[in-house]
Amino acid sequence: MDDQGIGGAVSTSPDPLDEERRNARTLVEFAYGRLRREILCGHLEPGSRLRVEQLKTEYQVGSSTLREALSLLVADALVTSEGQKGFRVAPISLEDLRDVTEMRKLLETRALKEAIALGDDNWEAGVVAAYHRLTRVEERLGDGPEPVAEEWEERNRAFHEALIAACPSKWLRHFRSILYHQSERYRRLALTARAMPRDVHAEHQGIMEAVLARDVETATRLTEEHIDRTLAAVTQLAGNLKALKPK
Repeated sequence: MDDQGIGGAVSTSPDPLDEERRNARTLVEFAYGRLRREILCGHLEPGSRLRVEQLKTEYQVGSSTLREALSLLVADALVTSEGQKGFRVAPISLEDLRDVTEMRKLLETRALKEAIALGDDNWEAGVVAAYHRLTRVEERLGDGPEPVAEEWEERNRAFHEALIAACPSKWLRHFRSILYHQSERYRRLALTARAMPRDVHAEHQGIMEAVLARDVETATRLTEEHIDRTLAAVTQLAGNLKALKPK
């Protein structure tokens, strides 16, 4: 008997949910990754209630798995815990973004200075390679950012991590990483809404060239300007976004 069997043709179309579950090392990792992505892309809106019973059905995982994943997101400051009331997506605000922006500039430029001072040929090669991979996806941004937003964000993160990879302080890199991820929701808003004219590729190129030239002053100035532009873009969007309007 062939694969069609008695009941007719059997669908061979892959289930994206099953594929994602297979790729995750554990069910907690799967649930965490899916929740995080849906928060960052705005599918789960800022301030919205996260209903465990509904989500466990949607993600096909148990309650304990889902609660553990949500607890990890609380640690990431992407979800808030309300005791007996459950969980909510962390709200966003311009005040929060301003705070994140200032602290990120402080740590990012400190890490960059140390990386430039200590980086070797392998570090330089890593910066160039990460920039090249980022360039390939930025070439497609002109066709519309939405289809490549996920890939762009991943390669953008890799580029910025490559820049500070030679910084010897693990704690500096760790806290800088937390702030980077906190800014991701805002960065995606600015990218997909095209809030203001901006040549992100040119910004990245300028930073890379200054870093490879070991020009600390230019590299840190361009990095601060690069981070500030996301704040400016989201500020421009604020009046049209319910989640960013003052309560």
